[in-house]
Amino acid sequence: MDAAIDMDMDSQKQASRWQRIYRVVRRIPHGRVASYGLVAQLAGLPRQARQVGYALHALKRGSRVPWQRVINARGEISQRAEPEAERLQRALLESEGVRFDARGRVELARFAWRPKR
Repeated sequence: MDAAIDMDMDSQKQASRWQRIYRVVRRIPHGRVASYGLVAQLAGLPRQARQVGYALHALKRGSRVPWQRVINARGEISQRAEPEAERLQRALLESEGVRFDARGRVELARFAWRPKR
């Protein structure tokens, strides 16, 4: 019974972390991008960029969280098991005016979101 309670508490903690991540991602403006690491930091989860990836991967289809605005620190769309997801992310970003160079990178100096503290 205690193990079930511990697992439920762990699930609640994870849900809370993910909600903090989603709140940060919702703040990224149209036409801007942020790195997984920055989102983690702003969500109070420093050095937990992978948690951001897990949270975004868990979003349901049709979610209003603008997941496409989160890219890696090199300015690239992170590889996924489903290449269609990468193409969709790029298309969504391009529709917002985000441009990619010949190597498939976003010019962070131009498109990175810099939140006011």
